[in-house]
Amino acid sequence: MSQITETFPEIPRVDPPSEPPAKKRWGAGRKFLLFLLATMVVGVFAAYGFLRYTEGKIDRIEASELTSLESVAAAPGAPINFLLVGVDDRSTLPDDWDDTFGEFAGRRTDVIMIAHLVPGEGIQMLSIPRDLKADIPGHGTNRINASYVLGGPDLLVQTVQSETGIPINHYVEIDFAGVGAVVDSLGGVTLEFDNPGRDDKSGFSTDAGTQTLNGEEAVAYARSRHYQELQNGEWTGTGGGDISRTGRQQAILLALFDQVASPSSAFNVATFLPTFADQITADEGLSLGRMADLGRDALTLRSRSVDAMTLPVKNFKGSDGRAYVVPIDTTQGVIDAFIIGTPFPTDS
Repeated sequence: MSQITETFPEIPRVDPPSEPPAKKRWGAGRKFLLFLLATMVVGVFAAYGFLRYTEGKIDRIEASELTSLESVAAAPGAPINFLLVGVDDRSTLPDDWDDTFGEFAGRRTDVIMIAHLVPGEGIQMLSIPRDLKADIPGHGTNRINASYVLGGPDLLVQTVQSETGIPINHYVEIDFAGVGAVVDSLGGVTLEFDNPGRDDKSGFSTDAGTQTLNGEEAVAYARSRHYQELQNGEWTGTGGGDISRTGRQQAILLALFDQVASPSSAFNVATFLPTFADQITADEGLSLGRMADLGRDALTLRSRSVDAMTLPVKNFKGSDGRAYVVPIDTTQGVIDAFIIGTPFPTDS
């Protein structure tokens, strides 16, 4: 019998896929991690460098020239009081602004406002009328804004503290031109007007409705003392003088809070922060770290987180012939609420 041999096709050998060496897998991951870390480091140092650059633009008042400030509690989240001062200085006004400011030499306080910041919670703002009758240390009785002329920021801080009992931790000053520059750096400030309005003396004019004011218009509105509205076809004065003006100043500031925190302003921050720093004068204690902390807290707040009020006062004719405003029965209750950070009394 012959032997039959069957030949079967050879099946090629397929080896199972081999695992890549652990070293190679880690090598790719390590490169990505190093790239991520490097990006974070660059970002941190860029942000730090930007803050340093921004801080360097602030005009500082040396501690030896501003001794009346109260030290700030070091505890995180501790409330902080700022004295915000708007200075009337005609010499710094831009040449292209309308000539509605008049010719006055020197610098004087036009806005005196205390801001009470509770980090992460909210802000209270208390406007002090510039004609408030005050006992200025070393100079006798005068309007409270005279303390700035007589002794600069330090005497103003001292007088505000002695008249109100409110401790002041930081001092920030800005003039008319500075306010205009800050507003323009944000692309304007948006306000709502129920009626057309004007003030021929300050040069302000607006239509009714939602309006975006540029820097010059915002300043003209904030300094208006003879504001009129068009009602039933007639221009009617709203009255109130300086007291009503403080309300307009607060409205500008509240709108700026919303503007800074708005997502639409995100692209303006790189312009806004250096502009703001370049336009203010502040105490040396407003350090880089504190500025960063306060900036982070402020950006989380909107105008609804801000409780604003003007110190309740009434008109008074002094024996020296000056026209003053003086406290009334509800004034102390407002000050007490401000000091402890509770809502202002509704009957003030």
